Amino acid sequence: MGGALALDAAWLFAAFLIILTLAAVGIAARRFLLERGGGTVECGLRRGPDASWRLGLASYRPEELWWFGALGLTMRPDVVFPRRDLTVVSRRPPTESEAASLGPGMIVVECRLGEDSGQFGPAPGQATVSGPGGAPGPGGSVELALGEEALTGLLAWLEAAPPGSHFGAAL
Repeated sequence: MGGALALDAAWLFAAFLIILTLAAVGIAARRFLLERGGGTVECGLRRGPDASWRLGLASYRPEELWWFGALGLTMRPDVVFPRRDLTVVSRRPPTESEAASLGPGMIVVECRLGEDSGQFGPAPGQATVSGPGGAPGPGGSVELALGEEALTGLLAWLEAAPPGSHFGAAL
């Protein structure tokens, strides 16, 4: 009886290790696929001052900034920021508690979403997130946590927008 129980426990442990390994391989493969197109940086997202930080990746597109959660399963962005509606308002170092969850070397950037920012939400073709638990509506704000080099890239991407399509970053 004891030998059968030990064998069952060994099989259960082996199955757990296989599932854990497959999950890790899936997350690594998704990240590789997201990064292969270039223009992708590590980026934390917080949708409000009382919300918690979510870790993920930001990907620059010609007219949008796509944000993907680190542990997502799909290749669709979780949040889409239209370039013409995104304005950097301020930047600051993270607090001690933020630094513990974001990692070293990150800078917190507050961004304002313009009046036409109805696309803040899932990828095109998906329903827009809004309301109490979702994204802020038009004219709202969001915080991004980026490394110094990634912040420089974000500011350059915003400033490189075609004339008249963006009002510029306020830093």
